[in-house]
Amino acid sequence: MLITLNNEPHSTDADTLEALLLDHLGSIPTAGLAVAVDGVVVPRSQWSSQLLIDGCVVDVLSAVQGG
Repeated sequence: MLITLNNEPHSTDADTLEALLLDHLGSIPTAGLAVAVDGVVVPRSQWSSQLLIDGCVVDVLSAVQGG
């Protein structure tokens, strides 16, 4: 399926948000990561059950430390 991931076209076989994150990141950090699908923030507890559909928009944001 074709989705938009962080404003870039992305082809994936992942059917859930968790599978997409594992594919994209290699592993899922335990903290500091926020994800939205079609503009709606998805709680971490729902990543494994959040289904992706063709054409959806996924934004992955990570917290950075600094000053």
